[in-house]
Order: sequence, then C-alpha cells, then structure tokens
Amino acid sequence: MNKQTGFTLIELAIVLVIIGLLLGGVLRGQELINSAKVKNMARDFQNVQVYIYGYQDKFKALPGDDKHADTHLTGATLATTGGVARGDGVIGGEWDSTTATDESALFWQHVRLAGLAAGPTNTSDGAYYPINADGGRIGVQSVSTMTEITGMTGAYAVCSTAILGKFAKQLDTTLDDGETSTGSVRAVLTTTPGAGVTTANINDSATYTVCMTF
Repeated sequence: MNKQTGFTLIELAIVLVIIGLLLGGVLRGQELINSAKVKNMARDFQNVQVYIYGYQDKFKALPGDDKHADTHLTGATLATTGGVARGDGVIGGEWDSTTATDESALFWQHVRLAGLAAGPTNTSDGAYYPINADGGRIGVQSVSTMTEITGMTGAYAVCSTAILGKFAKQLDTTLDDGETSTGSVRAVLTTTPGAGVTTANINDSATYTVCMTF
C-alpha cells in the first residue's frame, strides 16, 4: 500500500511566513524607490531657484534672458524668439519649448555654461532638455507669460510633467501646503492645462504637470 505524504501544518506555516516576509520586502523596496523619486523631483524644483539666483548674482541678468550672454559665457547663444525682448527681466517662451532660440530653452545652456548646472550645452543634443525621475520634461518660464496653470503668482515658474498623481500630492506636501489647487505648487492633468486640480480629485495613477512658482 502506498502511503500518501503532504505538508504538515508547521511546514505550511513556515512557507506562509516566508512568503509574507518576501512580500513585505518587495513592498518596502517599492516604497523606498517611490520616496527617492519624490525627493529627486523636489530637488529638481529647488535647483532651478539656485540656478536663477546664482546666475543673477554672477551676471546681474536672467539665464535665457541675458542680452550679454555671449560676452559673459564662451559659446553662449542669444535668444531671438520667445515673445519678449532680451534683458527685460522676463524668461520668455513656454517652459516646455523645444524652439532652441526661445529664452526658456536657452535657460539651460546659460546655467550650464555658467557652471551652475551639469548637462550638454548644445541645444541639438538629444539629452539637452532635462527630465525628471520618471522621464517627464522639466522647464522654466516667467509667470507673467504662463498658460499651463492659471491663477499662480510669483516671478518665475518651474514645471515638470508626466508625474503620477500620488507623487504630485507628495511633492505638494514636501514643497508647499499639501493642496494641489492652491499655493505655490499646483498640479493639472498633463493633457488639460488650466486651474489646479484639488488634492481630493487627484488620481494616483494618472499623470500630471506640476508647477512651482517663486
């Protein structure tokens, strides 16, 4: 007669404990990855402020808007488009512009040539325009010409796109008041510019454009 064998209750309990530990480790690892992404994105926003103030301190001008950039920086390009005149204190052009002669596009060349930021200075380089931890574009412009999110105040706006809703809420909590429709940090659906979306209506799995003004 064949004797049937199987797992004992103790063996099953051990297996379940191991599975629980593995799942806990995976979830904890994902939390750490998400936390690192949010910190990285927050740093992107804060760094733009450092670039602007550092450039102003060096050259008494705005990066991108600097009408003497070619004198201040070897190899710098002067902006010729963007809707405003060079040297007027406005970073013209949309934050996500890919027109290489816009002030908002040349912002990155100027801060990099000034030694304030790392990255390519050739606007035709495929890696010229900076991206966030999830691959979304990062950019800057003056609030006076901003259309991405309405009703924001301040002098300058730095925006970053393709940010998951759950990260947008964490960013607002980290950098502002925790409400994504008010304050200096606001979010809109990537495909729907306009007024900031309230935190209660943020969809964790949808993608948003987040802007911070200062």
